[in-house]
Amino acid sequence: MARSAATLITHPFHVITLRSMVQFIGRESKYCGLCGFLATIYQEEAILGFFAGLFPCLLGDSISLWLCNSLAYLVNTYALEGGVSTMNEMKSYSQAVTGFFASMLTYPFVLVSNLMAVNNRGLAGGCPPYSPIYSSWIDYWCMLQKEGNMSGGNSLLSRKVPYEKTYCCDLRMLI
Repeated sequence: MARSAATLITHPFHVITLRSMVQFIGRESKYCGLCGFLATIYQEEAILGFFAGLFPCLLGDSISLWLCNSLAYLVNTYALEGGVSTMNEMKSYSQAVTGFFASMLTYPFVLVSNLMAVNNRGLAGGCPPYSPIYSSWIDYWCMLQKEGNMSGGNSLLSRKVPYEKTYCCDLRMLI
């Protein structure tokens, strides 16, 4: 409950952060400062604009928390049985390791939540031709799944380009 309450309280600031990044990348000036963000979002989308993409975020958080605690319980109960003194140390690390795996598995919810926060909000990065307009997060989820792009941006060290997809520039321009 505490994690969901924290997500609910901080989500408007997350939306502002995401839109600020998209605005910066697109070199736009729709919003100006925190007061500008608050006023513009409220005028254009009412209070619900601050909670764009909230449902997949809450759903992903809930699944992640459940997975993390369930996996940690299974590892601590069945895999790390024994009276060895290092077992207690290993049990303390199991929560962090299972949290990492749970966050990897629920990353698509974070991705869809972030994309819905900027989709069709008047910024170039969230509108055609750069992004199709979607009416719900489920439509976005289905499109990403169909394209094989559910883990886009998940890795710090490598990026996966879906098959037959070209981004931003033609390869001939790089030669």
